[in-house]
Amino acid sequence: MGNHSLLNEFILLGIPQTEGLETVLLAIFSSIYLFTLLGNLLIFTAIISSSTLHTPMYFFLGLLSVFDMLFPSVTCPKMLFYLSGLSRAISYKGCAAQLFFYHLLGSTEGCLYSVMAYDRYVAICHPLRYMLIMKPAVCVSLVTVALLVGCVHATTLTSFTFQLTYCGPNQVDHFFCDIPAVLPLACTDSSLAQRVGSINVGLLALMLLFSVCVSYTHIGIAILRIRSAEGRQKAFSTCSAHLTAILCAYGPVIIIYLQRTHNPLLGAVVQILNNIVSPMLNSLIYSLRNKEVKRSLKKVFRNVFIVQE
Repeated sequence: MGNHSLLNEFILLGIPQTEGLETVLLAIFSSIYLFTLLGNLLIFTAIISSSTLHTPMYFFLGLLSVFDMLFPSVTCPKMLFYLSGLSRAISYKGCAAQLFFYHLLGSTEGCLYSVMAYDRYVAICHPLRYMLIMKPAVCVSLVTVALLVGCVHATTLTSFTFQLTYCGPNQVDHFFCDIPAVLPLACTDSSLAQRVGSINVGLLALMLLFSVCVSYTHIGIAILRIRSAEGRQKAFSTCSAHLTAILCAYGPVIIIYLQRTHNPLLGAVVQILNNIVSPMLNSLIYSLRNKEVKRSLKKVFRNVFIVQE
């Protein structure tokens, strides 16, 4: 990358139109970030510690909790760093790494949502063959494919973005290095990279969303065929948390990358929802709406108190 740039660092300008609010934003985002880490760590601990949760559904949920800890950690620590009054500078390679891991983790998590939707489809539409279809080897293979898709996606976007020449200015009008904020700083024509980024992200998001819709269409038909109200309620309750999480995840992505012109304020607000708020909501959604997880969390807390006594 050094052959394509004369810059050694970029300056992150942060969230637009928030001058003078650094202390307030620091308090808010620090609380949200810590709550996100703690909430998802508790869910992961509950799944690991309870043998009754060692099923494909909770295997994927445990991985989602890990990604929900890693994903905000790509952008949030640096944002908290400069909100506390420290340097806003980020090295050229650090900027490239931030962009790469942001898209790697984000796209892999999107693939994981599709895998979880398929898991719910098999559980509800083919309950007698569920454990036969969702064998451990199949679950690991699905996760491996999700990681490979994320890696190819992130590598493509990072390569097209940082093969351009950056010779100045170096002020990124955003709170982290992302394609819509970095490309305008290129000294060469960035139209190809912009088209590749929009098509790549938009197409992947729409394909994953389509796969989720297909799975839940079959699930909805299967639920309507259940005669008992109790059975329909039980089937719906296993899917409602996942559907809520999907709505929180896909909405911001589609808004950001399908807008024709880059709006710094809109981009920052939507990215905050996607990067920081959505991972926190996932921990709330899956802990409050899932009886098995709540039961396991109670056991974890009970064991902690017993040890302390």
